[in-house]
Amino acid sequence: MAGLRVCSLLVTGANRGIGLGLVQHFLRLPNPPQWVFAGCRDPKGQRAQELQNLASKHPNLVIIPLEVADPTSIKAAAASIEGHLGGSGLNLLINNAGIAKMNLLENETLKDMTEIYTTNTAGPLLMGQAFLPLLKKAAQGSPGSELSCSKAAIVNMSSIGGSIASAFGWDLIQATSYRCSKAALNMLTKCQSLAYKEHGVFCVALHPGWVQTDMGSSAGHTPPVTVDDSVKGMLKVLSSLSEKDTGTFLDWEGNVVPW
Repeated sequence: MAGLRVCSLLVTGANRGIGLGLVQHFLRLPNPPQWVFAGCRDPKGQRAQELQNLASKHPNLVIIPLEVADPTSIKAAAASIEGHLGGSGLNLLINNAGIAKMNLLENETLKDMTEIYTTNTAGPLLMGQAFLPLLKKAAQGSPGSELSCSKAAIVNMSSIGGSIASAFGWDLIQATSYRCSKAALNMLTKCQSLAYKEHGVFCVALHPGWVQTDMGSSAGHTPPVTVDDSVKGMLKVLSSLSEKDTGTFLDWEGNVVPW
């Protein structure tokens, strides 16, 4: 993890699961970031209690109210973070917030699919647009021309469930709306990598593994990967990536996941 050195980052969906794990790991680094921004829908709510406890001990952790399905909330979060950064850029945007409903295909509805797609796919699109000026600023302020996660990057938390070639776990969990939203997120990642390369911004889609979180366990099975192992693995992968890896789809161990 020594290779991943960022001055500032934002994690969405940071109040529990993988998002909270990422925040905890960044705060524990030997040289922690100057700013760790943790986005969540209800910063003062009961579900953000662990995040509140962390913020009381770490002055570099700032909890930001953020609903990624709401463009107004995204704009307000970008303005708030820009104020904290005071002229500096944002090195790392981790689009981790996501929702799932474990529906069978015959039970999928327009309402469910629209809700899931809005959060899981449109959310990261809007986040990328809103935070591009701060990411560009970070890229301009970083030495060297090579793209990397330490310079300026968007990390989209995807899933092997969105791999069309793999169709992983269909017999256990259908969750068609979720799968479609992640397949679309993978395409968004590729599009962002092409559009933002000229601005010095690296983009990657990551599959965190099947992780022991509320979402991961919601189908009634115990996932094999702990949050701690997933986060450690992903940070190791992010630290090892270089310009050739922008626009790719990788898992928490660094393996290429088929589209």
